[in-house]
Amino acid sequence: MSKSILDTIGNTPLIASQVLNTNPNVKLLFKMEGHNPGGSVKDRAAYNMINAGLEKGTITKDSKLIEATSGNTGIALALIAGIYGLNIELVMPENSTKERVQTMRAYGAKVTLTPSDVGIEGARDYAEAKVKNEGYIMLNQFSNEDNWKAHYKTTGPEIWNDTEGEITHFVSSMGTTGTIMGTSTYLKEQNENIQIVGVQPTDGSSIPGIRKWPEAYLPKIFDADKVDQVIEISTEEAREMARKLAKEEGIFAGMSSGGATMAALKLAATLDKGTIVSIICDRGDRYLSSDLFD
Repeated sequence: MSKSILDTIGNTPLIASQVLNTNPNVKLLFKMEGHNPGGSVKDRAAYNMINAGLEKGTITKDSKLIEATSGNTGIALALIAGIYGLNIELVMPENSTKERVQTMRAYGAKVTLTPSDVGIEGARDYAEAKVKNEGYIMLNQFSNEDNWKAHYKTTGPEIWNDTEGEITHFVSSMGTTGTIMGTSTYLKEQNENIQIVGVQPTDGSSIPGIRKWPEAYLPKIFDADKVDQVIEISTEEAREMARKLAKEEGIFAGMSSGGATMAALKLAATLDKGTIVSIICDRGDRYLSSDLFD
């Protein structure tokens, strides 16, 4: 029996594609991160960053926390900060979906919306100014080593164990890059031949949760040597695949999961054999007020 909601973070199911993967010599497995209590893969990093900060003393019960987020990390931080009795302000572009904003507020966080025309970069600038001028503390998922270490400790080992070491390729969308960095580090230690495939948007495409960062905003935790291949996906490909996942596989997820699935299917089509694990990073219900499923 779980002792608290925090004990339900991780150990998410690994589900085989039944329809979309048409290569009979390749297994395509979906890592279902929407089963985390906060509904996304970001629960892992948020829990590890807050827990490690409290253990190290870099944050305390009196700290004023602030974080810029495109959504999933903010929900996870709001959930976990609330359990620990911490005050947190989450900063998001004003075009974020209503469900995300309401969920963060339900967990007790203060939510500040910044102009949509400056995107997540503008939210990051706002948060950094509050740290510099008003004594706030930023967990900073973009440079916090405890972000990727969450996946080194949990996501990587789960995938290795659940595939009984058969995994040949790991596919993940790249945002803060914590998931792909930590999972890559662990899997490469088990078998250096496992191929790590990152997913980025094509030039001009906008996919929530997947970014091709300008150099000045590139996450400090990112190490290009830990990614063997990058597959670029368009907005329309990600949208179409999110809809197909729901309709054909019964997997209700967002655009970044659609993007990762599209990349995994493109990869599968090129392989003679293999076992691909692709991250389904969240649930589709936090996109219902958008036009994703219209």
